[in-house]
Amino acid sequence: MRPHRLFCSLLLVAAAGLGTAGAAPAAARPVDPVPLDRVVPAPVSVRPAPGAHRLTDRTAIRVPGATGETKRVAGYLADLLRPSTGYKLPVTAKGGGDGIVLELGAKGVGPEGYRLTVTGRAVTLSAARPAGLFHGVQTLRQLLPAAAERRTAQPGPWVIAAGTITDTPRYAYRSAMLDVSRHFFSVEKVKRYIDQLALYKINKLHLHLSDDQGWRIAVDSWPRLTTYGGSTQVGGGPGGFYTKADYKEIVRYAQSRYLTVVPEIDMPGHTNAALASYAELNCDGVAPPLYTGTEVGFSSLCVPKPVTYDFVDDVIRELAAMTPGPYLHIGGDEAHSTSHEDYVTFMDKVQPVVAKYGKTVIGWHQLTGATPAEGAVAQYWGYDATGAAERAQVADAAKKGTKLVLSPADRSYLDMKYTKDTELGLSWAGYVETRRSYDWDPGSYLAGAPADSVLGVEAPLWSETLSESDQVEYMAFPRLPGIAELGWSPARTHDWDRYKVRLASQGPRWDAMGITYYRSPQVPWPAG
Repeated sequence: MRPHRLFCSLLLVAAAGLGTAGAAPAAARPVDPVPLDRVVPAPVSVRPAPGAHRLTDRTAIRVPGATGETKRVAGYLADLLRPSTGYKLPVTAKGGGDGIVLELGAKGVGPEGYRLTVTGRAVTLSAARPAGLFHGVQTLRQLLPAAAERRTAQPGPWVIAAGTITDTPRYAYRSAMLDVSRHFFSVEKVKRYIDQLALYKINKLHLHLSDDQGWRIAVDSWPRLTTYGGSTQVGGGPGGFYTKADYKEIVRYAQSRYLTVVPEIDMPGHTNAALASYAELNCDGVAPPLYTGTEVGFSSLCVPKPVTYDFVDDVIRELAAMTPGPYLHIGGDEAHSTSHEDYVTFMDKVQPVVAKYGKTVIGWHQLTGATPAEGAVAQYWGYDATGAAERAQVADAAKKGTKLVLSPADRSYLDMKYTKDTELGLSWAGYVETRRSYDWDPGSYLAGAPADSVLGVEAPLWSETLSESDQVEYMAFPRLPGIAELGWSPARTHDWDRYKVRLASQGPRWDAMGITYYRSPQVPWPAG
């Protein structure tokens, strides 16, 4: 019996060494906690400490003196962890020095930063604002075993490495775009993508709501935009559109994950769905047929017609009224059927309309070929083949005060094929493997543009070849986390050899979450 008693004693010592309110189950298997520096995006500061914290069936989530928003973040965390752990994880306003503690009042972390301190007794997450708490929760979940993401009870144990992480974002604008025009994605599919974006601290969702193939947002004053213009998609499918209630639900859900929705109505080009819906928007008064192909540059609103600006005013007014965020995107790219003179005239008239309804205008970088309004943001989507003159035009606008969002097509366009053998996606900007997507610095990418003109980064996902969530995921993962890291993490942390190891550790988490992803040979994925 002596060996048996000795074995039991060793088990008790091991459990006590992990510390927490409550002993670990005897059946819990030994596990090494995830290192604090193994998360994506890379934190600003990581200070490991000896020991670890173990969640148990007696763990509570404490929000002493909490506001309603802090309680919602705590509830979100509890909802994430209850299915896999099987624990009740009550959210309580009672103070205490144990369990998981969420609190506001942190200094020196900015509006989105956080400080996460893990000891044997408690996990304390502090921030200046609720957004920081939410981003800290994303780090905390990555420090738990990947099985924590499953929606059914798992054996555990639920161990978190001790130490302190202090973290703030490099850029305020960290975005992903979903093209719902070429193929329509339901509200539930958009929500699924929002949840995936939130894990990597993305804080903007750019929705491309109109294009040649479909108009996706209800406009009461122009109802045929959706009933007719939204009735198809690439390949001739049924299309679809968001009612105003649908759109508000997407906005609400995004806000609950601390993402701001940035709606885009692309104009004056990419407008065939609108032109087909209303003949009077065409210069010749004849509506073209609906379009289900993938060519670009053939459509244009009629710049000289007064009705064009009545249309634009109505659309922007109704969309701005539903959009609490500060930005409204007016497109402006590939207007090949619009003369340069007409393009400049159009942008000069439309940018003030956006301002009239209280929004900051964003346009694709061709906006810099006109006169960007004061405070306007230009989104650069050029790539290595983009001419020097066009790049210089954007850089010159940046020198004059135009802020930039960078989404170079051969780096951050998630619809580009990984290799020639990738079945989905396009390749007009080249093949974009995982390393190429990550291996660039937004602060120095565009020669001549001041570093402080860069507002942030975006990972656009165009949907010519994508119609289902698993296809979206396959093209987004593993590249999306890399773009997120470029937007969040300090430039000094950007190192491919270290990043690919951290990225590989995300694979089991995506498996647990049911995310379909490309197993890039450039990444040392765990066996099995």
